[in-house]
Amino acid sequence: MTATTKRPHHAFAFQRHRPFPSPNTPQNPELPLPIPGNLNKTQPSNSLTVKHATTRPVKPGVISSEGDRTVLLGESGVSYQLPGAPFEFQYSYSETPQAKPLAIREPAFLPFAPPTMPRPWTGKQPLKKSKKKIPLFDSFNPPPPGKKGVKFVETPGPFPFGKYPREAKTREEILGEPLKRWEISMLVKPLLSDNRQVNLGRDGLTHNMLDLIHTHWKRRRVVKVKCKGVPTVDMDNVCRHLEEKTGGKIIHRVGGVVYLFRGRNYNYRTRPEYPLMLWKPAAPVYPKLIQEAPEGLTKDEADEFREKGKYLLPICKLAKNGVYITLVKDVRNAFEGSPLVRIDCKGMHASDYKKIGAKLKEMVPCVLLSFDDEQILMWRGKDWKSMYPEGLSASVPVNLDIAGGLDGPGMYLRDPNDNPDPKIVRSSPKMISLWERAIESNKALLLDENNLDLGPDDLLKKVEEFEGISQATEHSYPALVLSSEDGTSVLMAEWEDGSQTENYNEDDMYPEDDITDDEYDDCDSSERDSSELDSIVPLGSLPVDQIAEKLRPKGI
Repeated sequence: MTATTKRPHHAFAFQRHRPFPSPNTPQNPELPLPIPGNLNKTQPSNSLTVKHATTRPVKPGVISSEGDRTVLLGESGVSYQLPGAPFEFQYSYSETPQAKPLAIREPAFLPFAPPTMPRPWTGKQPLKKSKKKIPLFDSFNPPPPGKKGVKFVETPGPFPFGKYPREAKTREEILGEPLKRWEISMLVKPLLSDNRQVNLGRDGLTHNMLDLIHTHWKRRRVVKVKCKGVPTVDMDNVCRHLEEKTGGKIIHRVGGVVYLFRGRNYNYRTRPEYPLMLWKPAAPVYPKLIQEAPEGLTKDEADEFREKGKYLLPICKLAKNGVYITLVKDVRNAFEGSPLVRIDCKGMHASDYKKIGAKLKEMVPCVLLSFDDEQILMWRGKDWKSMYPEGLSASVPVNLDIAGGLDGPGMYLRDPNDNPDPKIVRSSPKMISLWERAIESNKALLLDENNLDLGPDDLLKKVEEFEGISQATEHSYPALVLSSEDGTSVLMAEWEDGSQTENYNEDDMYPEDDITDDEYDDCDSSERDSSELDSIVPLGSLPVDQIAEKLRPKGI
């Protein structure tokens, strides 16, 4: 018997599935043979996998137009103008950079449905018209409370007694009379623990949020807007755009939470209707935030600052989706003691802390130096001016470099070679202004040079004397006693204008029409009776009681 050689099974499979080339197909011996296991899988072409970023530089003005519908490029970025619209539509109204865009990343298309299409295409024939006539939702004629199958709907208002809702067109007419304090408390209190809210994230106030807010106003008078992330750096900007675009009124604001009132005469039936954006347009190209040689610096000086910034302690650490309301104030205060400021942004998205840096550049203002290692490094610039008045410096003067005081007081570096003298006390202009204010208001005592060598006992005695004087100054006011012919007396306390009230008028803060009997009905009078006051201040212990006792006629 002759021995036969066995071929492996995969060789037969390879020959069986290998296609036969046609005689007209050119043979290329350099191409590799296909792998048997991946024969059924189609290989993607290189032209589909490699994406080329195409940008087209454009000039401000009209980019494209389709009849009355145009795409504009201006100072507020890319905007869309539609016929009959009250304002130019944008994807984000509050988070548009202030820098002028340089180019666009995609062809200029309107992200709205075409006006010729009556409904979005679903692939099916449209349904027949319903025989039932569903009435439009009218806020002035809501369904009765407790009706089966109908969700809770709040009535318009609140209105004073004898007034009713009326049709309105302008924003002032829809809002009606300003809300009183008890009305604001009545509207806001149920929403404090309610999770029915509009979430505002890194994109800020977007176009489709306008329709969402009106959907909330359909059933409730106040909508709760919770802001987190980048927009909270400038909450005033967010609140301004909310009022301008929606037409409502912000009645309460706590941190990043805003309560938006729809108005006394708001009617959902006559609300402004805006078309929805079907996709998110690509953001245009803006100038770079980080430059090799920023304003007022050379490249070598900027590199030196970036190197020194690595040893600088961050003033704070930003959390992801946090509330950064005090960030601008913290950076300004940090610049009082250091020309360089660093913020730790570890764990945050790169686009988030870059947007925060762009906001700080405009609001502080400052010069951005680096975003390396998830850190924001800023320089206060040559034109920086202190927020506080110039005062007597308690530190030894030092030589300032080009950075405007890089080696000056308040610069805390983690350099091992930096060994400051412990006997030298350094104070910032802010601390000096606080001391001056305390001395002027008799809350601090400035010792003379002759009193610096006092012993502990003498120093304690001076402190006790000053404590008694400061308490008497703070808790005593000039009094005038006027006596009349019938023996009665009147005690009048005269307040100096501007010293105690600080130009606050009591009538302006608490008008008479704001104080009603309902406010006092809510309080339990049994808890605030006279017995509680007697336990705090005994009768006859006040100086007024002694004066009244002397002037009281005998026999009474």
